[in-house]
Amino acid sequence: MTATTGSKANYTIDLYTPEQQGAGSFDGGKITEIKPIPFPQESGGAKRTGPLLYWAWASAKGDGVIGMHPHKGFEIISYVMEGAVGHTDTAGNNRRVSAGGIQVMQTGSGISHQEEMYGERTEFFQIWFEPRMQATLQQTPTYSDFEDAQFPRTTLDSNATIKHVVGPSGATQLDAPIEWNEVTLEPNGRYSITMTAQSFAAMVVTQGATQLEIGDESKTLSRRDFAMVKAHESVQLTLSTGEESTRFAIITAPLDPGYPLIRI
Repeated sequence: MTATTGSKANYTIDLYTPEQQGAGSFDGGKITEIKPIPFPQESGGAKRTGPLLYWAWASAKGDGVIGMHPHKGFEIISYVMEGAVGHTDTAGNNRRVSAGGIQVMQTGSGISHQEEMYGERTEFFQIWFEPRMQATLQQTPTYSDFEDAQFPRTTLDSNATIKHVVGPSGATQLDAPIEWNEVTLEPNGRYSITMTAQSFAAMVVTQGATQLEIGDESKTLSRRDFAMVKAHESVQLTLSTGEESTRFAIITAPLDPGYPLIRI
């Protein structure tokens, strides 16, 4: 199945339903994934864009484990939407983060870890970003985590609340030049950003549905739908809702981060 696409002189937009995204599983099928952006060698979904390499939405019913495995170089964030996710690594960290929190690994010269899911149901994003790889591979790996209450929030008059996850206003920053917000729109809510030239916005709806407006186009995004918008020139992007509330994650970054990107 192909994505729904749109293209104008100053932007392009690609939409992917869950059925059009990549897929995967772990722990004998206890943990399943849809992948808005799968790894480059996998099928389905969108292609990596700028420093955003990979985006998966994992779900588990009951306890599950993604066993110990290595990482090197990339900056990896797990964002917990439901339940709790544990983290154990070879640097001695043994932590658990509950819904609304994140785990942040800057994997540097190399580290191994495993993820653990607990209880009736777990939902979480895992998203990979590419930093300045040549420098990062010389650095000691780090791990940190943040619970929901630690994130700054901004409430707008347009019935929108912005949870600043990563970036200049967020609870943490990465080497990769990205900004990640979680936006909640109450009924008749509206959220607008001005995308700068040669930038992108990637978003996944986690609750309800939203109307995406850019230029003279309007697209409806429902739960688990993914949109990738690339701005060639400055353009305004608006997301809104009607009588129902909605929530979505949105990541913005330059198409060219200002350093070479590896090809995998």
